[in-house]
Amino acid sequence: MSRQKLAIFGALLLAAGCSGVTGGRTVVKGAGPDELLKLRYGPGLGYKVKLGLPDGTVLVRRDCVTELGQLWCRVSLADAPAVTGYVSADYLTAP
Repeated sequence: MSRQKLAIFGALLLAAGCSGVTGGRTVVKGAGPDELLKLRYGPGLGYKVKLGLPDGTVLVRRDCVTELGQLWCRVSLADAPAVTGYVSADYLTAP
């Protein structure tokens, strides 16, 4: 993919997934039936996994950052707001 297409894709992803709106509800989607989305302690693959989230888990999005070209969102569990961490924005969708 060209740099221009990557830049456009990144801008669209930012606008759709984490456009600076905080407190918005989002749902885990795309992890797969036998997989879990990893909730990490920080924004990136180098951070330890806190827990796994199945598809359909409702989260509250706090803010997002780009780390090594990947968009990561700080989230909390809607049913347990004290449980927070970072997930890849690729697996978040509107409820």
